[in-house]
Amino acid sequence: MGHSKPEIDELVGAYPVCPQCQGRSVVRDAWAEWSVAAQDWILKTVFDEFVCDQCGDSIHPVWKLDQDFRKKRIQRLNDDMRAGTFRHGSMVLTAGVQALEDKLRAALVDQISRFDAFTKDNDPHGEHDFGSIEIGDKKFFWKIDYFDLKLERHSPDAANADVTHRVLTVMLAGEY
Repeated sequence: MGHSKPEIDELVGAYPVCPQCQGRSVVRDAWAEWSVAAQDWILKTVFDEFVCDQCGDSIHPVWKLDQDFRKKRIQRLNDDMRAGTFRHGSMVLTAGVQALEDKLRAALVDQISRFDAFTKDNDPHGEHDFGSIEIGDKKFFWKIDYFDLKLERHSPDAANADVTHRVLTVMLAGEY
């Protein structure tokens, strides 16, 4: 399941850096036009030249990613998915979970939505994308996968809710 890899400056958490002084205050010239409807200036055109506000040089910036920001954003989006407050997502219940009585299935979904027992052992990437729950004598796993909006490929950027459809899969541990 491949996808075309986005440019680094298209990813959530990307920021430009001056290659000369390593300053993060990189600016560009732009035109804005007044919007009567918004009662504010709306960006109309951005010009090609980048300038470092710190050293004053015209530059071609180096793009870097704030990985901690990205991880926290993915965590939040995954927590929202489990809580049922998501933009693009769906839940898949395996055959074993579908066969459970309604009351047990509802308790399972409720516990998944409130799950917060993440540790370095069960969440090594810090994305809140997997969990294990026990109800009575039954053990369940849940996991979240990231797809493009057409569900044809992996998401090009799991930190971007606008290009990612999350799939929450709930299963009996024995179905894994």
